[in-house]
Amino acid sequence: MKIGVFDSGVGGLTVLRALLERIPSADYLYLGDTARLPYGAKSRATVARYAASSARFLVAQGAEFLVIACNTASALALDVIRDAVPVPVLGVVETGANAAQASSATRDVLVVATAATVESHAYLLACEQRNLRALEKACPLLVPLVEEGWIEHPVTSEVLRIYMSELMTQAVDSALNPDTLVLGCTHYPLLRAQIERAVPMRWRVIDSAAVTAEQVAGMLEASGGAGKTQFFATDSVTKFRALGSRFLGRPIDGVDLVDLGG
Repeated sequence: MKIGVFDSGVGGLTVLRALLERIPSADYLYLGDTARLPYGAKSRATVARYAASSARFLVAQGAEFLVIACNTASALALDVIRDAVPVPVLGVVETGANAAQASSATRDVLVVATAATVESHAYLLACEQRNLRALEKACPLLVPLVEEGWIEHPVTSEVLRIYMSELMTQAVDSALNPDTLVLGCTHYPLLRAQIERAVPMRWRVIDSAAVTAEQVAGMLEASGGAGKTQFFATDSVTKFRALGSRFLGRPIDGVDLVDLGG
């Protein structure tokens, strides 16, 4: 089994990291479309075009199953991606909503994500389809803090405290009784311990990377391979290796530079 994992950058490497732990015998292809990020600043049509071309590239490399580890692409272009390739496709928005459905006893769920994902209301709609009430909050400062490596930095702790305080106030104002918090960005798993310290202990924090890997494993129980991983990037491989190693939790050696066009 060869599994393709796609993100606009390096955040999806947290999903790959969880997949490697959960299904170590599979072969993996990871593509970071770093030349065309951030997807969040693009129109729906542009995101769909970029995501579809990336998906087709991974299938051309032999991917038999695709994981869209990009919340923006999952939110705005999942149907387009599925129409573009002949293999099964799973997006992180649906895996996060599935996990929230299984987790929440109160049926009230909170979601933290980037501004682009929140503006799409993809999690809100996915939760509504599962008979959950959801409140989404954009936390735009978290991605640059993670990429700066300020995981346990006092500034990050204070930013998280403010965001989570605002979210809890908004939940009260919306008459919600939440017991589940979904991390709707693949950068956020690196902050999970910090986030758990900033929210009530009774809340379950849904790590999008971990639950995606768990659901992929459930779908591909018989997967097997040589346990090889190939990395592709559409821009600087040096930057991809340096930043990506932090997200993957291990050194990244070889990265192939590819050109997917504009």
